[in-house]
Amino acid sequence: MSSTMLNLFNFKTAPYEHQKTALEKSWNKLNYAFFMEMGTGKTKVTIDNIGLLRLHEGITGVLIIAPKSVYTVWAYDEIEKHMSPDIDYTTYIWNLDKPKKLQQAYKVNKDLTIFCMNVEALSTARGLKGAMEFLKQHKAMTIIDESTTIKNHKAIRTRNVLKLAKHSFYRRILTGSPVTKSPLDLYTQCGFLNEDLLGFSSYYAFRNRYCVTHRLDLGGGKYTEIPKYYVKLEELEEKLKTFSYRVTKDECLDLPPKQYTKRYVDMNEEQERVYKSLKQSAIAIIEDEAVSYNNKLTEIIKLHQVGNGFVKTNDAELKEFKNPKLHALSDIIDESDGKMIIWANYIYNIENIIEFLQDKYGKASVVANYGAIDSAKRTIAMKRFQEDPECKFFVGNPTTGGFGLTLTAATNVVYFSNNFNYEVRRQSEDRAHRSGQTKTVLYTDIICKNSLDERILSSLHQKDKLATATMGDEFKNWLK
Repeated sequence: MSSTMLNLFNFKTAPYEHQKTALEKSWNKLNYAFFMEMGTGKTKVTIDNIGLLRLHEGITGVLIIAPKSVYTVWAYDEIEKHMSPDIDYTTYIWNLDKPKKLQQAYKVNKDLTIFCMNVEALSTARGLKGAMEFLKQHKAMTIIDESTTIKNHKAIRTRNVLKLAKHSFYRRILTGSPVTKSPLDLYTQCGFLNEDLLGFSSYYAFRNRYCVTHRLDLGGGKYTEIPKYYVKLEELEEKLKTFSYRVTKDECLDLPPKQYTKRYVDMNEEQERVYKSLKQSAIAIIEDEAVSYNNKLTEIIKLHQVGNGFVKTNDAELKEFKNPKLHALSDIIDESDGKMIIWANYIYNIENIIEFLQDKYGKASVVANYGAIDSAKRTIAMKRFQEDPECKFFVGNPTTGGFGLTLTAATNVVYFSNNFNYEVRRQSEDRAHRSGQTKTVLYTDIICKNSLDERILSSLHQKDKLATATMGDEFKNWLK
């Protein structure tokens, strides 16, 4: 694209230089990946890309596939915010629009048709059929937002998304972190764009090229291949450069620095007694070679729960403790100015926090984003937090609320409890620290002393994940 052509495009929101570069490189390519770090504007770039393809290549439809927590944000917020005023469009939302209205999405008309779906729907025959019918009717562009949701080559939704690629004229994937666990994450993401881009006919051929594995005995005559280390990554990087654009916040944005602090609490006597008992039980279970990985992981999670004020027993009963973390949270709020995001890993904690805040500061002061909140309400919650001065607190689960949201109204982020996954932590941090943030953001971890809280935070700092631990000494280390 010439600079003159780009200058003539009627942007609704002015692009930064790095966003112009992304458009120049990608706009009419059949396949392209925006590997742009969170907060650098990959959604805006993609929407501008849609506008250019509509005006100059005549696309009639756009299929946007995103996680449940994000796809309505596209429909209700981002498209309206960034779409060129020269583009007439109609947006349809899977599972929210009534069936009669959705039927209109399958027809080509004078407006550009934008169809937003949650990626989870692609695990179902109904979702696949709906997406496929749309693509068969349109000269369409298909976009996979947070494309690591299709990194598992064995998952049903991954296989179904790959089927959609063959019926998509243009294809885009978006993620700030294409590699969350290993370089092997790239295979199906890039395969959606074009199965020939990386030059391998199968996942296993790709793995054998870039990964050395070792065999792990699962018991009962079953084995699995576990990555040992990776090779030829420079070669892989050079291949990626031919169809992707990568930029980080440090390279293109002048954001104030993050600040971090910790707030420690002690277990009460009952917590400590139960924790010690469960720890001894966990060690015995972990040392038993006949016990499955998932059962060992369950014991780790129980210990984490105790440090967060509750535990679910083997009989699925809920045992509750007085939770010193709530007192710590109250103190942090009293010491803080401005709006606050509070992340918690467990629904039990989220609901307790919401109740505590509503009782102390009023119902209007709190919005929430977690599994029990439907997609439309999550978008409304984000907008209220950003715009309503009465709304002081955003409470959520970082797994569901930590992706795709802009929460730059916050200057304080509290981790009541942490998720085990580094990528979830990084994504949730950057809801506040992204384009539009003008103030320093303070991140506070509430840590229960002598508990797994300390081990988890240390592991996150090392960009590690509990899920990648093997069944041996690594598990035991979590109990030290």
